[in-house]
Amino acid sequence: MSNLPAHKIKLGLITATIWDNDGSYSVDMSRSYKNDQNEWKNTSGFFHSDLLNVANGRSHGSQRLT
Repeated sequence: MSNLPAHKIKLGLITATIWDNDGSYSVDMSRSYKNDQNEWKNTSGFFHSDLLNVANGRSHGSQRLT
C-alpha cells in the first residue's frame, strides 16, 4: 500500500482523493480555504454552495473506480 493517493479529482475548492487500500478503494472529500494568516488549509466541512461540487466529485470518483 502506498502513502500516495491513487487519484485526485479537483472541482473548484473541493477535492476528492481516492486511496487504494490493497484493492479496496476509499474516497476522502475536502474543501480548501485560506485562514486568517492567508495559509491554505483543508476541512471536511462544506457550505451549502459546495454541495454540487461535492456530489460531482463523488460521481467522478465512482466512475474512476469502475
